[in-house]
Amino acid sequence: MASTDLILTNAKVTTLDRENPLASSIAIRDGRFLAVGTEAETRAAAAPDARVIDAKGRRVIPGLIDSHMHIIRGGLNYNMELRWDGVPSLADAMAMLKRQAENTPPPQWVRVVGGFTEHQFAEKRLPTIEELNAAAPDTPVFILHLYDRALLNAAALRAVGYTRDTPNPPGGEIVRDTAGNPTGLLLAQPNATILYATLAKGPKLPPEYQLNSTRHFMREMNRLGVTGVIDAGGGFQNYPDDYAIIDKLHQDGELTLRISYNLFTQKPKEELADFASWSTQVKPGDGDDRYRHNGAGEMLVYSAADFEDFRVARPDMPPTMEADLEPVIRLLVENRWPWRLHATYDQTISRALDVYEKVNRDTPFDGLHWFFDHAETISDRNIDRIAALGGGIAVQHRMAYQGEYFVERYGAKAAERTPPISRMMAAGLPVGAGTDATRVASYNPWVSLSWLVTGRTVGGLGLYPMANRLDRETALRLWTEANTWFSNEQGKKGQIKAGQLADLAVLSDDYFAVPEDRIAHLGSVLTLLGGVVVHGEGDYGPLAPALPKPMPDWSPVATFGGYHRGAEPRAVLASACGCAHTCTVHGHDHAAALGADVPTADVQTFWGALGCGCWAV
Repeated sequence: MASTDLILTNAKVTTLDRENPLASSIAIRDGRFLAVGTEAETRAAAAPDARVIDAKGRRVIPGLIDSHMHIIRGGLNYNMELRWDGVPSLADAMAMLKRQAENTPPPQWVRVVGGFTEHQFAEKRLPTIEELNAAAPDTPVFILHLYDRALLNAAALRAVGYTRDTPNPPGGEIVRDTAGNPTGLLLAQPNATILYATLAKGPKLPPEYQLNSTRHFMREMNRLGVTGVIDAGGGFQNYPDDYAIIDKLHQDGELTLRISYNLFTQKPKEELADFASWSTQVKPGDGDDRYRHNGAGEMLVYSAADFEDFRVARPDMPPTMEADLEPVIRLLVENRWPWRLHATYDQTISRALDVYEKVNRDTPFDGLHWFFDHAETISDRNIDRIAALGGGIAVQHRMAYQGEYFVERYGAKAAERTPPISRMMAAGLPVGAGTDATRVASYNPWVSLSWLVTGRTVGGLGLYPMANRLDRETALRLWTEANTWFSNEQGKKGQIKAGQLADLAVLSDDYFAVPEDRIAHLGSVLTLLGGVVVHGEGDYGPLAPALPKPMPDWSPVATFGGYHRGAEPRAVLASACGCAHTCTVHGHDHAAALGADVPTADVQTFWGALGCGCWAV
C-alpha cells in the first residue's frame, strides 16, 4: 500500500519546542508529527515514497488556537453576515452595504454583526440612520457595534415591530425622537440583552445552509492559520439543539478545526438547573481530538455578568451574585467540571474569588482547570489569589477595539494595564490568548497578535508601555501551546514536535521579520490539520479540498468574503487561480488584474465578482 507520509521541506520552522526550536523540514505520519529537523533527518524517518511539499523558504508555525471564540454560533450565521472586519473607511463599508442591500431578497436582512469599531474607519465615526436609510430604503439593516449599540434602518424597525409603544427592556434603551418614535438606535445600558434579542428576531438559515455556512467560516479561519478553537458558548445558543449542525459536521468528517466547547447557561435564575441537567448528559473530555466537551461557562450565573461597555460606568453586580454563584461552583467542583467565567472588572473578580475560596476550603479544586475570561482591570492582589487557587486567565483583544473609549472614561494611565498580561505571566498563571469573536472583536488572530506585540488599537492609539507588551515569540506561544492548558490538552498540540498532532500553518510572510504594522495583514498560504491540507492558496491552491459555493446565493460571503483583504498585494490574490474569469465590474482578466488600478472602495467587489473564489485566497 502506498505511504501516506508527508514531508514539508525548505521551511523556516518555528517549532516552539524549547529543545528543538528551529528546523527546516517536518515529517508527518498518521496525523502526527513524525520527525522535525533537517531534510535529511525527516527523509530518513519517513517512507521512501512520502509525499513532499516545498515550503519555498516560508515561515512555518504551529496551527493557531483561539482560547475564546464563538465559532459554533458564528458558523450558523456567517453566510448571512456582511463583515466590516478590517475595512479601512466608512465610505468603503457603506459601498459594501449598499451593494449587499441590492442583492438581498425580502424578507432577509443585511446584518453587520460585530468585528469592527468606528475607530478603524478613516472617518472615525459610525453611519447615521439617515445614511442607512439612503443606502437601503427597503431592505432591513441591522448593525451591531461592539456590545454598546445597534443601528437599525427604518425597514428593520418595521421588521422587528418596535414602535412608540414598545417599552425599554431591563438594561437596554430604545432611543426615541421628540415624538417618542424609535430612531433606530438601540443602547446597552449596560447589558447587551436588547442587542441579542433584536438580532434574534431576524430570519435564520435552514439547516442545509447552516452546514454550508459553518464550513465556510471554518475555512476562513483556516485561511488565517487557525486550527483549533475553544468555543465559549453564547447567548441564544442552547444545548443540545443549537449544536446539531456542528455535531453533524463532526459525524461526517467535515470539521476543519479542532473544537472544544463550553456550555453557557441561557436563563436567569435557572443556571443551577441547567448545569445539574447537563452534568447527567455529558462530561468534560467526551468526544475526540476534533470535537470535545470542555466544561462550563463563560456564563455561569447572570448576576455575575459585567458587560464591557466602556462608554458607560462600571456596573455593580447585584447583591445576590455570591448566593447565585456558590451552588453552581459547588456543583461543578463536585462533578469535576472545569469552568470559565466572563469578568471584565476587578470588582467582579474579587467577589467571584470570595466564592471560589470558600468552596475550595470545603471541596478542594485539586488541579481543576478553571479560569477567568477578559480581566481587563484585574489587580495584582487578585492575580495572586488566582495563582494560589491554581486558576488561569484567558485574555482577548477587546481593548484593540474599545481602547479609545476606556481612555476617555478612565484615562491613559489606567489603560496601560488592560489587561496586565506581563504581571499575570510573572505570577506563574496560565495565560492564553483569543479573540472573543464574532460579535465584539474580529476573529482574525493576527489582529490579536499585533495588539499583543504593538500595544496599539486598530485605530492606532498606543495603549501600553513596553513593560506590558510581548515579544513576538511570547505572543505566538499565547496563541498556540499556552492555550492547550485551557482545554486540558497539554502536550497534544500547540508545538511542532514529534508525537503531537500535525497542525501547522505556512505563512504568507515571515511573522518574525515583517514590520510591526504588517503583522495584522498576515495569513496562511497552506494550513494542515492532522497532516491533511484544509486550506491552500497560490501554488498550494490545488492541494486544498473543494469548498461548495456559499449558500444562499445572495450571501455576502459570495461577494465580499470575510476579513477585508483590500490592502494586501494584488499579485498574491491574482496568482492564486489559473482560471480565465473576467471581472464583471472592471472587465479585467486575471493577468490584467496584476497591474490593475482598482479603487480602494471597489477592491472587495472587484475580487468577489470574479466568481471563482479568488477573493478567498
